[in-house]
Formats: sequence, structure tokens, C-alpha cells
Amino acid sequence: MTAAHPSVPADDAPGEPGNEPAPARQAAPAQPESILLDEPSTADLRVKVTEAWQEFARALAACLPNLPVGGRIDLTLDPTASGTDDAVYSIHVEATQEQLLLARAVGNSVLPEGFRLDRSAVADMVALGWSPPGVVTGSAEHFGLLVSAADATRLAATISRTLRDVYGAPHPAFLVYLVRDRADEPIPVGPLGLARADLPHDLDGELDEALAAAVRIAEPEAGDVAELAEAVHTVVSTMMKSNADQVHVDSDGDINIRAGSAMVFVRVRDNPPLVDVFSPVLTQVEPTERLYVKLSELTNRMPIGRLYCTDDTVWASIPVFGRNFQPAHLMLAVQVMTGLADELDDRLHGEFGGKRFFGEEKPVRAEGEHRTGMYL
Repeated sequence: MTAAHPSVPADDAPGEPGNEPAPARQAAPAQPESILLDEPSTADLRVKVTEAWQEFARALAACLPNLPVGGRIDLTLDPTASGTDDAVYSIHVEATQEQLLLARAVGNSVLPEGFRLDRSAVADMVALGWSPPGVVTGSAEHFGLLVSAADATRLAATISRTLRDVYGAPHPAFLVYLVRDRADEPIPVGPLGLARADLPHDLDGELDEALAAAVRIAEPEAGDVAELAEAVHTVVSTMMKSNADQVHVDSDGDINIRAGSAMVFVRVRDNPPLVDVFSPVLTQVEPTERLYVKLSELTNRMPIGRLYCTDDTVWASIPVFGRNFQPAHLMLAVQVMTGLADELDDRLHGEFGGKRFFGEEKPVRAEGEHRTGMYL
């Protein structure tokens, strides 16, 4: 029985693309056409993933010391998104008493066969600071770690490394969290980076109201990029059935949406007002004539948007006009892109190789060998 285990430096995350240099662009008049052709390939994808993990750890470190006695944070790698089936990789942190935190990480006794940690992964857990199951009082069948609230930053870093390097979460967007008190009632907290809150209420009925608010925010003739950004934020948070403050904007100003093994970004541009919904479908791919022909054929079949290749990255992009902004148009673009990117990265990866945003190429395995969720 084997499992994924740390094989990358602390500042790197597994399974993300490498850094791609920004392509040189010639100066051109500030016309709508030039803006529409502006490539999002200047985004440093590896840095984005690393920053997402760092921000998750910082947010978690800020949240942990404020847990009331009996309060608890549950962090889970979403099995429906990660392909781990019945295997639930989770970490729970509880404030057992004033200024004392007990962390418990899932162990082999609660994992199904084929998803359990091998000896290397268990050694990695210990190296990260976890005590074996049953050693720390209250840990039971889980790995345990008991620290003071003053060590919240170190605990948050350990949890982040465990979820990423041992349990195989390629990005915080694959995590779901819930904060509860002693009575098992939800505790409202700020967002934990790009991890998704497990909201205790259903937001389906708020869709029409939120979209109506988005229309009011983005007045047709206003053309204000701040108002457009607020409207986009409202639409995306509603589509994700999340509170508006749970939709995180990264350092580039992009909203990040996980779509299976792909990542979709939503960026607001200001000259002219434009919302770009784009995804790095495949990286580290050789740009051949056969690839360009394939992308052209696929683009011709798409009802909206386009596929193209810059340097060694295949991109998918759907622009939405910001002037006279229509929330329904953005909803359509996001829906198309999330489905398209997750399907195309698998199809093109099988035909042209390269690397998907989340996940490495499947390694050759010995008969009977298993790996944890994100490496299946």
C-alpha cells in the first residue's frame, strides 16, 4: 500500500505548471480589438498556486487562536472533486482548553484499502511534527499534535503541508472547511484563502436577488471598473452558492474557480471594460502544427470563446463585455469555461501530452500498487 508523499520544497505545491515567461508584445493603439486579444498568459501559474497555499496558511493561523473552548475547525479534501471515492482525508483542530489546540489528522485505520498511507507517507507525517495515532491524548485513531495557541502559525504551516504534500490536495480550492462551537453550531469566520466554506444554509433562493443587485451595481453607462468588479464578484459568489466574502480575489485581481483538474480565472479589465474568463488548459506542451490545427478545429466548434497556444501553454478564453454588463452573459461564460476546461485538459493531454493545471502524468506502477486521491 502506498501514498503520495512530500517530494517538493516547502515553497512549492505539487502538480501545478511551471513558470511561463510572458510573451513579448508589440505596442499597439489602445483599441478594443487589441484589448480583446490581450493574452492572460502573463500569469505566473506556479506562483499563483504557491501564493494560494501561503494565504490559506496565513488565514488559518489567524483563525486558530480565536477558537472558543470547545470550538473546532474541520478541514476536508473534497472527495467528490479529488476522486478519492470513499476515502476522506481530513484534519480537525479543537480548542480543548484555553490557549491549547489539539489537531487530529486522519490515519490508516479510517481509510479504505488502496488509499492508506504507506511507510514513507507515515514517516513524512512524523517528520512534519505529527505523533502516531493514539500517542497524543484524545487523538484516538488519528495522528495527533498538541500545541499552544501561540504556536498557531507553526500549526497552520504543518496542516497546510500535510494536506498538500501527504494527502495530495493540489490547491486550497479543493478543501472544504466548517467552523463549529461546542454545541455544534456554525461559527462565522473570515475566508480561509481559497478553501470553500461548508455553508450551513442553502443559497439557491438568493440567485435572482443577487443577480438583480449585480445589474443595479453595474449601471449600463457607468463604465466604472470598480463597480464592474463588484458586480462580477456578486455574480460569481452566487453561482458558487457562497457568501460574497467567501469568494477570494488573488494578488493579480483574479477570481479563482476550480473545475475538476482545471483552474478557471475571472479577471476584470478596464480599457475598455471587459471580463475575461480564461483557463490554462495545458502547460509544458510542444507547440506543433498538429496542435495548432487541432485548436483551430475545436475553436470553430465552440459557440463562444477560443482556444490558442502561447509558448508552451494552451489557453481557453471567453470575453464578456463590461460596458452594458449582463450578468447572464458572465454566468454563461463561467458555466461553459468550467465544463470546457475540465474536459479539454484531459482530451488534449491524452493526445499531445504536457501537464494539466492539477495533476501529473500517471506514473507506471507495479501491480497492486495504489496511491492517494490526487495521484490516481
